Amino acid sequence: MPTGVHLRDVRQQLFHAAERILLRDGPNALTSRAVTTEADVAKGVLHRHFTDFDAFLAELVRDRIARLADQAALLRAAAGTRTPAENLVDALTEVFDPVSVALVSLVFFRDELRARLRRPGEGLPILAEARAMLADYLTAERAQGRIAADAEVDSLALSLIGAGHLLFAGRRRDTLPDEHELPKLVHTVIADVVQRRLL
Repeated sequence: MPTGVHLRDVRQQLFHAAERILLRDGPNALTSRAVTTEADVAKGVLHRHFTDFDAFLAELVRDRIARLADQAALLRAAAGTRTPAENLVDALTEVFDPVSVALVSLVFFRDELRARLRRPGEGLPILAEARAMLADYLTAERAQGRIAADAEVDSLALSLIGAGHLLFAGRRRDTLPDEHELPKLVHTVIADVVQRRLL
């Protein structure tokens, strides 16, 4: 098997193991030993592919950010379909899946990991990319006249990401917001720019 394929397979095996630990036991349980045990590989396997555990965690977060890039393309393409609120609710539900919420906590509390990931002025990794994704989508909706022409899309995106994170992150593990909470939040944040498009 070519080395590149093998490396990718091992990396994905380790990433999936880390995600299972995050879902089952939370960010505090995520250690190199826990990951290799969960992946059913020797402990040295992780250190053969990553310089240290924070390097592994940084790549785990980057992998999640790459998935956000795919989601951003789909969301952008959804501009003009359904309602902006429906599209935003679906996007935020995906952004704040349990693994992403756990990874945001991990990044927030691990200084070394945050330092490896942070680009000056861009905010907390994962949340910063999610904010950019929503701003891009809202820009497309504004161009189509589905929200007010003077809508401050960056501020709207920041409000949606901040409030969405509080809604999803402030819960016990294995629980999600009530089915009405997120739609209510989204409608509240975008109500003004949706109503004013008609004026």
